[in-house]
Amino acid sequence: MNRFRWFGRSWLTLGYLFLYIPIIVLVVFSFNSSKQAMVWSGFSLQWYRELANDTEILSGFLLSLKIATLTACSSVLLGTFAAYVLDRYRRFHGRTLFSGMVNAPLVMPEVIIGLSLLLTFVSLEKLFGFPQRGMLTIWLGHTLLGMAYATVVVQSRLREFDRSLEEAAMDMGCRPHQVFFLVTLPNITQALAAAWLLTFTLSLDDVVLSAFLTGPGYSTMPIVIFSRARLGLDPRVNAVAALTIAVVSIAVVAISANLARAERQQKNQVAS
Repeated sequence: MNRFRWFGRSWLTLGYLFLYIPIIVLVVFSFNSSKQAMVWSGFSLQWYRELANDTEILSGFLLSLKIATLTACSSVLLGTFAAYVLDRYRRFHGRTLFSGMVNAPLVMPEVIIGLSLLLTFVSLEKLFGFPQRGMLTIWLGHTLLGMAYATVVVQSRLREFDRSLEEAAMDMGCRPHQVFFLVTLPNITQALAAAWLLTFTLSLDDVVLSAFLTGPGYSTMPIVIFSRARLGLDPRVNAVAALTIAVVSIAVVAISANLARAERQQKNQVAS
């Protein structure tokens, strides 16, 4: 038994090392004073100071944050309603087609999604003069992909949800929309938060869809980093990546702590 436990812990440790050592190396070399990104020559904040004057990366980072925030909100909103329909209404005309269309982005290559959206937006722009490629088209593309992931996360929570709570609320006189907003939503907040974080991260680091749907003057941070990486490793890229990791890590820890606190409070209320 101890051997199996030791074996499992060893594989778990190797898995964590495989996942996090590259991130740690990136953060460490963001403080490297050398212009050669992978040659350590001493500790320095030089690249963080230069990053403050790099308008291209900063504008791309702000644009990515805006798009990721909008994408997360719209994906969770649409994904929640789609998941609710698929879970609560098991039989309606076109359900199979609707379910297939919602889940299609999960299995379809992003290149195909990006190309199809590009052709669609170009055709619409020729016919109506709208939408022009830029922040709006990137947001729509990211929402299409994020909605599929949000639907899966929320639907899995709805399947485990105790529907007797909804039935009790309706017996007490609540209407269907009141049951949804007052009973169902408060009990799936953890799934909503998880879906929000997942879609935010997917949008923040997306390259393929953004490359197809972007327009002049709308380069997101991943596109800027990718374009610079093709010309060689830039130490400023390490700095902006380290800052991104810090922001995302702080957000995840804060939201996880709030969710854990809310869950403990809910358990205490039920126990009392």
